[in-house]
Amino acid sequence: MAGDEKELHDRGMKVRREVLGAEYVDQATASADAFQQHFQEWVTKHCWGAVWARPGLPRKTRSMLNLAMLAATGRAHELKIHIKGALTNGVTQDEMAEIFLQVGAYCGAPAALESFKVAKEVFAELGR
Repeated sequence: MAGDEKELHDRGMKVRREVLGAEYVDQATASADAFQQHFQEWVTKHCWGAVWARPGLPRKTRSMLNLAMLAATGRAHELKIHIKGALTNGVTQDEMAEIFLQVGAYCGAPAALESFKVAKEVFAELGR
């Protein structure tokens, strides 16, 4: 990796590990084969290093936006991961309920229902 690319990757990996947890990130990167490795590097550099590391929004706000977008687009697997990250970033269960209600109002009840189900599973896993 060139100097700027390495810096972007390192910054992204730091933020990614802080938000999603070192265990999850280590597992995701370690299990990536040659085909998936390119995507793992892209996500780390561009999503985490270039966007999440920007100073324009606090991490809590970025988490709230992610929850809404993932819920609205029906990405349950990613939503589960980002619910955990949102809790790390200070988003409360009550705030998540409000986000998913908003999704229901603008994207439909099925999207909200799935989001509430996923959140309930995550809360149970975490003993909340």
